[in-house]
Amino acid sequence: MIIASQKRKENIAEYLLYMWQIEDLIRANGLDIERIRQSVINNYPAEPAQLRDMAEWYESLIDMMRREEVTEKGHLQMNKNIIGDLAQLHLRILAEPKFDEYRKEFYATLPFIVELRAKAGESRVGEIETCFNALYGTLLLRLQHKEISEETAKALAQISRFIALLAKYYHLDEEDRLFDHHES
Repeated sequence: MIIASQKRKENIAEYLLYMWQIEDLIRANGLDIERIRQSVINNYPAEPAQLRDMAEWYESLIDMMRREEVTEKGHLQMNKNIIGDLAQLHLRILAEPKFDEYRKEFYATLPFIVELRAKAGESRVGEIETCFNALYGTLLLRLQHKEISEETAKALAQISRFIALLAKYYHLDEEDRLFDHHES
C-alpha cells in the first residue's frame, strides 16, 4: 500500500507491474489475509496504525479479486483501466505530429510486440498490454534467478525504453502538460 501509493505518483509503469505482483502475492497466499499478515505485513517496518492500514488494503484487494473473479488469473479492473488509459494515451500521442521521439521508440518496439504476440498466440491483446506482459514475465524470471537470452534482453531493453517514455508522458498528461491546449 505504501509502496503502491508512492509508485502510483512517480511511475505508472512501475506501479502497474507492482500491482500485478501484489495480485500474484495474494494468490500465492490463497487469498488468506492471515497468511498475508504472517508473510508480508508483520515483516514490514511500520507503525501499528500503518500495519492496520496495510491489512485493510490487502483485505480490500482480496475482496475485489473475489468479486471480479480473478482469484486464479487475470487482473483487477482498476489495473485493466490503467492499461486502457495507457493504450488511449498511446494512440493520442501517435496521432500528434510533434511526438517524433515517441513514434521512433514505438516503431522500434513494434517488431518485438508482433513477435511476442505470435509466440503467445494472443492477437487480441493490445500493444501496450503485450509490452507489460513481457516486462512482468521477465520480472518473474529474474525473481526465479532464471537466465534470459541475449535476444530477449535486447527486446526487453527496447520495450523498457518505450514504456518508460509512455509512463513519462502519462504523468505529464495527468498534470495537463503533455498536449498544447492552445492549438485548435
